[in-house]
Amino acid sequence: MSFPAAPFALLLALLLAAPPARAETPAPAAAPAADAAPRPWTPREKTIRKGAPEARVAVPDFTALPAAPPLPPGLAGSVRRVELPPGEKLVALTFDLCETSNEVAGYDGEIVDTLRRRGVPATFFVGGHWALTHPDRFRELAADPRFEIANHTWTHANLRTVDDERLAREILAPEAAFRAEGWTKPSRFLRFPFGACDPRSMSAVNAAGMAAIQWDVSTGDPSPFTSAAAIVGETLAGVRPGSIVLAHANGRGFHTGEALPRLLDGLEKKGYRFVTVGDLLAKGRPVISPTCFDAKPGDTDKYDHWTGPGGHRPSKTALPTPAKPFGAPTPGAPAPSPLRGANP
Repeated sequence: MSFPAAPFALLLALLLAAPPARAETPAPAAAPAADAAPRPWTPREKTIRKGAPEARVAVPDFTALPAAPPLPPGLAGSVRRVELPPGEKLVALTFDLCETSNEVAGYDGEIVDTLRRRGVPATFFVGGHWALTHPDRFRELAADPRFEIANHTWTHANLRTVDDERLAREILAPEAAFRAEGWTKPSRFLRFPFGACDPRSMSAVNAAGMAAIQWDVSTGDPSPFTSAAAIVGETLAGVRPGSIVLAHANGRGFHTGEALPRLLDGLEKKGYRFVTVGDLLAKGRPVISPTCFDAKPGDTDKYDHWTGPGGHRPSKTALPTPAKPFGAPTPGAPAPSPLRGANP
């Protein structure tokens, strides 16, 4: 499949022709005060519910988003870790909160409570769909000064295999969802689902003003066969100064809550201090790859075997940098009418 020279103008035209939603977008909600006490969590919240009626949420209108700020210089590509000055021992713990369009994933309060109790900052990569099905929990996380909120797409799609219209929705709908829940700061970072990208999707993410933050250490926690002891041992063995650690807090970190206190103890004994991804980047030089992967280049290609309706095989050709921020209105064009697209 070939792509036009100005793909993002085409994307906007496709978006304006999208069908109306089945439900109204929720009205913006006020974020809780930063010192508001989060309500206690229950283990039931960690449960993933496939086909739950609550999963049928409308895609929020993202055509009215403000133009994205430009990507800071030196952040194009897949950020794996950060090279720090000698003697600095910093590590960024990151937790994914995401779900597909036909489920309500979990909320692992054990992880969040441990981080709060020990005063550990962390970055949460939040899916837009998850934010709308867990509005109270999203607002609690967004209001906590220890935590940084970042974008993890709308419904955890493989961005290598979606068409142009869905690519725009996956990148921009989370930004509108966060605003609907009172979080008005544009995301500085996005994490590619499955650790899979191609030149086309990377160009779109960077043009939206977001750096692609991946990882150099994975806890392996989405597997129920990865024990707490294995999470601790393998993570401690892999971490080095400037590492970005991948874990999950959406019910798919099966033993992460159990492992986290021991992992924090082990890292502290090694002299590490904890920072958010944003603070880590401010302390050194990002180590960037032109491609996305888990442990080695090519190991996420296995997720391309299903392209889905209207999907495409990954593009091997880099696209030119767009003349305007991704999703921004074309100068002189009529103002777009409100759009509320249907779920994918």
